[in-house]
Amino acid sequence: MRTTVTLDDDVAALIESERARTGESFRDAINRLLRRSARRLGAKPEPLPLLPGRPVLDVADVSVVLSQLDDPREPRESA
Repeated sequence: MRTTVTLDDDVAALIESERARTGESFRDAINRLLRRSARRLGAKPEPLPLLPGRPVLDVADVSVVLSQLDDPREPRESA
């Protein structure tokens, strides 16, 4: 398929940098980069690791966490 696309300057610079690095044609570089990006968008994110122990703060309510962090009377564990 043939089409016309207007690229932002920063995107064009990234493509040119990639072309210089790989020696690919513009067409090949665009196709490879688009395929790679499309695969990443469709991929499931990796699950977060489960850490041992009990959580120190319940982050379900951000306003509570912020008030606890702002309150000088709340004891905090130092790392």
